[in-house]
Amino acid sequence: MSSNSFAYNEQSGGGEATELGQEATSTISPSGAFGLFSSDMKKNEDLKQMLESNKDSAKLDAMKRIVGMIAKGKNASELFPAVVKNVASKNIEIKKLVYVYLVRYAEEQQDLALLSISTFQRALKDPNQLIRASALRVLSSIRVPIIVPIMMLAIKEASADLSPYVRKNAAHAIQKLYSLDPEQKEMLIEIIEKLLKDKSTLVAGSVVMAFEEVCPDRIDLIHKNYRKLCNLLVDVEEWGQVVIIHMLTRYARTQFVSPWKEDDGLEDNEKDFYDSDEEQKEKSDKRKKAYTMDPDHRLLIRNTKPLLQSRNAAVVMAVAQLYWHIAPKSEVGIISKPLVRLLRSNREVQYIVLQNIATMSIQRKGMFEPYLKSFYVRSTDPTMIKILKLEILTNLANEANISTLLREFQTYVKSQDKQFAAATIQTIGRCATNISEVTDTCLNGLVCLLSNRDEIVVAESVVVIKKLLQMQPIQHGEIIKHMAKLLDSITVPVARASILWLIGENCERVPIIAPDVLRKMAKSFTSEDDLVKLQILNLGAKLYLTNSRQTKLLTQYILNLGKYDQNYDIRDRTRFIRQLIVPNEKSGALSKYAKKIFLAQKPAPLLESPFKDRDHFQLGTLSHTLNTKATGYLELSNWPEVAPDPSVRNVEVIELAKEWTPAGKAKKEKPDKKFYSESEEEEDSSESSSDSESESGSESGEQDEEGDSSEDSSEDSSEHQSESGSESEAENKRAGQKSSRTKGKRDSEDVDKENENSKTSDSSDAESSSIEGSSSGSESESVSESESESRKVTKEKGKKPKQDGNPLTKDVSLLDLDDFNPVSTPVALPVPALSPSLIADLEGLNLSASSSVISVSTPVFVPMTTHVLLHRMSGKGLAAHYSFPRQPCIFGDKMVSVQITLNNTTDRKIENIHIGEKKLPMGMQMHVFNPIGSLEPGGSITVSMGIDFCDSTQTASLQLCTKDDCFSVNIQPPVGELLLPVAMSEKDFKKEQGRLTGMNETSTLIIAAPQNFTSSVILQKVVNVANLGVVPSGQDNVHRFAAKTVHSGSLMLVTVELKEGSTAQLIINTEKTVIGSVLLRELKPVLSQGTPSTVEREELQKPLSRVWENRRYALFMCVPQETYSPAGNK
Repeated sequence: MSSNSFAYNEQSGGGEATELGQEATSTISPSGAFGLFSSDMKKNEDLKQMLESNKDSAKLDAMKRIVGMIAKGKNASELFPAVVKNVASKNIEIKKLVYVYLVRYAEEQQDLALLSISTFQRALKDPNQLIRASALRVLSSIRVPIIVPIMMLAIKEASADLSPYVRKNAAHAIQKLYSLDPEQKEMLIEIIEKLLKDKSTLVAGSVVMAFEEVCPDRIDLIHKNYRKLCNLLVDVEEWGQVVIIHMLTRYARTQFVSPWKEDDGLEDNEKDFYDSDEEQKEKSDKRKKAYTMDPDHRLLIRNTKPLLQSRNAAVVMAVAQLYWHIAPKSEVGIISKPLVRLLRSNREVQYIVLQNIATMSIQRKGMFEPYLKSFYVRSTDPTMIKILKLEILTNLANEANISTLLREFQTYVKSQDKQFAAATIQTIGRCATNISEVTDTCLNGLVCLLSNRDEIVVAESVVVIKKLLQMQPIQHGEIIKHMAKLLDSITVPVARASILWLIGENCERVPIIAPDVLRKMAKSFTSEDDLVKLQILNLGAKLYLTNSRQTKLLTQYILNLGKYDQNYDIRDRTRFIRQLIVPNEKSGALSKYAKKIFLAQKPAPLLESPFKDRDHFQLGTLSHTLNTKATGYLELSNWPEVAPDPSVRNVEVIELAKEWTPAGKAKKEKPDKKFYSESEEEEDSSESSSDSESESGSESGEQDEEGDSSEDSSEDSSEHQSESGSESEAENKRAGQKSSRTKGKRDSEDVDKENENSKTSDSSDAESSSIEGSSSGSESESVSESESESRKVTKEKGKKPKQDGNPLTKDVSLLDLDDFNPVSTPVALPVPALSPSLIADLEGLNLSASSSVISVSTPVFVPMTTHVLLHRMSGKGLAAHYSFPRQPCIFGDKMVSVQITLNNTTDRKIENIHIGEKKLPMGMQMHVFNPIGSLEPGGSITVSMGIDFCDSTQTASLQLCTKDDCFSVNIQPPVGELLLPVAMSEKDFKKEQGRLTGMNETSTLIIAAPQNFTSSVILQKVVNVANLGVVPSGQDNVHRFAAKTVHSGSLMLVTVELKEGSTAQLIINTEKTVIGSVLLRELKPVLSQGTPSTVEREELQKPLSRVWENRRYALFMCVPQETYSPAGNK
């Protein structure tokens, strides 16, 4: 069976078919317009002849051309009779293409498709799974009610097919049949229930989609399959992941209690005035005990977390909305970085992601504040993206960053995109409203924009200023006068109307200008826009009531003009105002209150985000994007007050799993807990039913929830403890002896479990075993989770009795120097005294186990380069130099060893040399040398220090002090000195390099002379720049070097691959991308042609200085340089 069955393969006989097509088309004579249409008909006739040919090659070529026409959007429906004849072809390739055609046109040509029903039914029994699936697709595409029973029977048979691909298509067909005949719902639900139990990842997404379409309210069908779906989620295809995550989000909102209650309780920590300390403590205890996260709730959150790294934007968005809607508020922040990463995608993805971020940023500003610069507008962004970014920047604005944002907005106002510039001005207005400290600043800036040449910018500024002035009109009379002068130049109706409204509202504050403005407006009344005319009428009415002596005639003139206006709104407004302000016999009681009606205090407008009301829609849905409920949208239900019974998710397979479990296992479980922590057992005994499986599961969920943020660090520390060579090996032997004495009759499963509980197994072993247990869909999953979590919590407690038992294990400080707390570097695991089969089992359980040996080695080369720390002139005779000996630091395994040489160049003794004040960046630590009592004249002394640079080249600032003075000095490490060389095999190098690809890889091309690309030259230059270990290579043109960072233990893999000619490629793979890029910049010029390394540069300094001295001497003696020779003494 060919994998690329739908590709246009070259087959024998294809040439004949092409010639046949050419002969047919050569007879066409395009004559006029009619000739054009006849040409198309003849072309299709040509395809019909090929389809009726006796040769399979001609038929295959014709079908390829027809499918190509469909792909281009051309109509090929008239070929349906000719194509459907070949539905019974014995050639598999032809049959596949015929089915592709029929899926497209079966609904349009139902009568002809019905003639082939028997053929499709026979194809459902075909041995080829692709044919069976295609036949089902075609059958479900014929939307004729008569064949509903046939379709139902076919779906039932396909749902029990051995091929998961066919079962997947059966799930797709369920939705089509339901839309054709909704009365079949009950029978289809039975098939869905059966397919939901399917363990294939290929089927999971499709059947959940069918569930969402047919019976989304039947939550009871999900109970038994909930844990299985959670564990299969990582392996399902991306489309299925999105569907399942959305379904599980709705499920979680109906089955679990709100995790937000705990956060609310923790926030409300204010003490009541009359409460005593004891009462307050009781209340806080009640709040803490009020909520415990269900283990199944935690399972969903934990299993979706890895999908935040998916390459599919829809999957990342689905996980983000799941966290937003069902995760505790303390854990939601994890989604911000993946969402910001999606902003590098195409503009359509950016649009959707930014809309969701805009909604989130209203409620949780702190989530996205660290990524503020990611929302700065680029010149290449389309307008829709720019406006959304403006919206987010406005939501994130606060007192701390508003000055930066306002400078950014000033640039945006100058944009050529007028719609974007107008939106920026509105944004400035919103910032002025939200942050009172900058209101005046924003107002002054907007007034400056009134002199802008661009009319749209001026008009938008006027509208925003009008809204701002409503808040404090008394203080800004001058601005109103300035805006009145702009009426002569502004033509945008909205801006003119805003100015007139402002003058009318503040007519008493500008009594001189207002009547003159009304006079000008009366002249141009007939040519104004309807919006402006309405404001002119309002202005006239207000002036008539406040200054009738000057404006009475003007107002009557304007009212007469409005009485005969073409727009009926203006005519109605004119009649209304006339009756209200001009008293006469017919005037009612309202005319007495005309002044209160027109000059009433108007409330200031509330400038709100347009995304404020979208949070009631589920994020990532079409309804959220459109801000209106779309067809088929399923609303998220509110959290239940009391959680439904969690036992409905238990699967009966548990009993089967317990049958082969040794009987002694459960009895030995409690003493194991006592061994690790006595205090934990006491806590468990104080609580009722603490030994039940469900209680232990909920306990693990609670521990997970409380310590989830530090989960990675705890795993790293436990991994570090498990990977310390001889200590763990000795303890493994002791644990093995103990287990052999107490439980000698256990089978291999119990030995495996005991080794998990021993010190040699790291936390990832327990976690992987819990995952394996949960995938079987049994409750043992939650038990194993709680055991692994309790081991993490009580590891330090359980460590003490072991150390007391054998004090020799404490004397490992020298051995620890070789194990610098590796984070992601797999190291050699101690070999336990077990059978090979058990060792294989343990390696299978361990997520990070590796048979490879990666250890710290001795440096290949130690450069003699020294750096000036304190010059003798600056130090008043005290000179200091520092260097990096490339040795493990004795003061700490995360510190870089630094040697400092102190010289006394004076003729007097220097006393009390010590380190004074230290100014270190955050996280950096320093171990200083002991004070030096005195340094004799001309004397020299070398001391050692340890500095933890936190894997960065930041400068460590400190003061070098003597008895009388203090001198400020700086120590900055070259990037190559932040590494420790690592010894590893070529196989391990390639394995680790395969993991560190994508964003963890940087490379560049190097051009140099061939003589600079010899093995010895490359080795000398590379190890001189960086403290790297040499990895043996089986290829002459590839040189590999490896190291790990001192602080975090992250691998640094360097590859120099020689290409043809005089070029080479330099590749660096590391998690520390910043250090990798800096190292790349330092290595490139060193390896390039004509650029000496540091050592070579120093070696060349002396001869170069002699050459320059000789040249100066030659010039001084007026001797030509070419005839001068220092050796000749000329």
